[in-house]
This record gives sequence, structure tokens and C-alpha cells, in this order.
Amino acid sequence: MRRISLLACGIRQSSSQIYIIPDTLVGVEGYRSYLVLGNAPEDAQEYSWHRGANDTEGNMIISYDSTSDSRQYGPMYSGREALSNAGNLLIIRAQLNDTGNYTVRVDAINGTQRATGWLKIQELEIPGISVNTSSVVEDMESVAAVCDTNATNVTWYVDYIPVSSNSRMTVSPDGKTLIIQRFSHSDKPLQFGPYYVLLWTNPNDFNGVLSAEIGSQVEMECVSYSRPESKYRWMHNGSLLSFSEKNITLLNLTWDQMGRYRCIGENPVTQLTFYQEVQVQAPCHIGVHDLRPGGQDQMGKEVRDPIGAG
Repeated sequence: MRRISLLACGIRQSSSQIYIIPDTLVGVEGYRSYLVLGNAPEDAQEYSWHRGANDTEGNMIISYDSTSDSRQYGPMYSGREALSNAGNLLIIRAQLNDTGNYTVRVDAINGTQRATGWLKIQELEIPGISVNTSSVVEDMESVAAVCDTNATNVTWYVDYIPVSSNSRMTVSPDGKTLIIQRFSHSDKPLQFGPYYVLLWTNPNDFNGVLSAEIGSQVEMECVSYSRPESKYRWMHNGSLLSFSEKNITLLNLTWDQMGRYRCIGENPVTQLTFYQEVQVQAPCHIGVHDLRPGGQDQMGKEVRDPIGAG
């Protein structure tokens, strides 16, 4: 299992000082990252987020003015950021180049405060496992399994129980090799997962909602990790589709194709099943990629904050 490191700067100096909550500064490529503002003053009038260790206009990402309920977009805005009314910054589908310092400025009636934090985005690594043999004589021969990973902290599991060196199992000093003496059918090291199911979409979904125009192309892909490889099933509005691949492409979206899609990944050997869902709908509620101050959605309504009030 790969662990994600966290570096943070900016120390909370007093009970009234704003700060960026450290636990939110963990990021994984392709996932949402939240930078949550702590101890914001009740009389805050404007929140402004910037790339880097200062709050100049040239490195501004996005700001929110609570007095006018409006947002401004700066030179560092990539189209993947959104700012809540409470001053929290959301980065959708974080990228490796999102790594770096982030500075938030809060302008309040009683003065201005700043806080800086370091966000580290790392790759999601799915390790591979190889073994030295495909068949053994039970209770007589041994099996060596090697984890192909660059991680420095590796934990082995057999039947979901962490493995430590004992009379039958030996873990190498670097943790990457597991040797099982007198291999038995109950060890089952070649059968595992899935541990999760990820659902990638194009256009990007926001909080499980994918906004797409009628006639546009929509792509959905299921990703999971198991051995043997996962089998996939898809459901649309509660009905099972005949489609059994990991990818679905809707070339020309119709009204009948709108609704909730569920991707189910299952391992027929371990009998473990996971699923993820996404709601495909017309952009009546504008998505974060189209968000602009003073804009309107298709129904002529004023654009609102996609994250909500908090």
C-alpha cells in the first residue's frame, strides 16, 4: 500500500488566526482535493485563493465576495477550481502540477489575515504481484510472491489479515517479497480484490453528477484492481444493461440515455463486489467548468455556488 506524505507550512499563531486544516493537504492524482479554511472570522467579506506563498493579483486563482455574492477568476484559474461561500477551495481531478504552496487571504471588517499551506499531489500507484510458480504441491513446496512497487512501506495480507514473519511466512526486509512455506490452498495469495471501483467520466462529473448536452458524447470507464481480473456489469436507472465491458461511450446523448449509471466490479473467485454511480443529466444546474460570475444556465437562472454555502 502506498502511503501519501504531507508537508504543511503556516502555523496557527493564536486562537483568532486563520489556518488551512493540515489533513486536507493530502492529494492523489485524479481525485478531488479540498483545502479547508479553519477559524475564519464571522465578519469575513472576501476570500481569495492564490498559487504560491503570497497573495498578489498575478497568482490569484479565485475569490469570493460575500457582500455581492460574486466570484472573480484570476490568472491561475485552470477551470478545475471552485470556491465555497465558507472560503474552502476545491480542486477537481487534481494533477501532479497542482503541487505547491497555496495562500488564502480573508478580508474582514476587522482586518485582513493570510495563511499558506503546501499541497502535495502524488500518483495513485496500483502495485503488481508476480510469483515464482503457477502450480505447487500442497503442503510440500513454497511460493515466493513479489510486489512490484516503488513504495517504501509495503504490507501483505492473506485473507485480509496482515502478514508478519512466522514459521510458515517470511517477509523480506524491504517488505516487497513474501515467501510462504508449505503452501496450502487456504493461503490463496493469487486471489484478491477488488478493493474499490473508480468511475472516470468525460465530461468530468461533479459530486457524482455529470452535466452533458443532448447530442454530445459521454464517456464512462470503470477501473478496479483484483486477481483474477474483475468482471464488469452496468445498470441504467435500475435496469441491467447487456454491456459487460469496462468502458461505455454514448456517442450522441439522447433524453432516454439520461439518468443514473452504476458500474459494478466483481471478482468471481473472491465473490467481492464494489460499485460506483454517476447521474447523467442536462446542464440545468451549471457545472464548475462553465462557472462564471453573472452567468446563466439553460433555464435563464443566475449561476450559484456549486459547493453550496459550506
